[in-house]
Amino acid sequence: MDGLKGLPDAIKSVFPDVSIQNCIIHQIRNSIKYIASKDKKEFMKDLKCVYKAPTEDAAINGLDDIKKKWDHKYSIVIESWYNNWDKLSTYFNYSPEIRKIIYTTNALEGFNRQLRKFTKTRTVFPNDEALRKSLYLATEKVMEKWTSPAQNWGMTLAQLTIVFNDKLGEEIL
Repeated sequence: MDGLKGLPDAIKSVFPDVSIQNCIIHQIRNSIKYIASKDKKEFMKDLKCVYKAPTEDAAINGLDDIKKKWDHKYSIVIESWYNNWDKLSTYFNYSPEIRKIIYTTNALEGFNRQLRKFTKTRTVFPNDEALRKSLYLATEKVMEKWTSPAQNWGMTLAQLTIVFNDKLGEEIL
């Protein structure tokens, strides 16, 4: 998710067992806007030790190190990471292959951008069914451009099958 307030609660009301993972890229972008230009490169190098850590324990240790080093200047940024940690660390429960596809919402945002481009010129729809059909056709058009799967998709699919076997549809397997 991208951190939209209320969205996790809405999703949990429909899917109570869901695990929430906020977009790491959004968190980084939100953090970096508070960092002085002269500190950005060094701060980002330190922060990479958190979100690229091999385990959640290593990530927490990295975050603690950042706090020791930068808290006097950027406490609001560091507190944001601690306050959101439960939604930023979910991906550590998964293999590196799965992490790669869930740490950011960029792919989903790109898809939504393509749908907005399609519907932007059509501002009025006679009814909900017309909108639904238009979005379906737009989705078909967008999917025509998807020519290659994610890198190492076979390995990722294998990991997804192991973790979510009972939830994957027959058409995926």
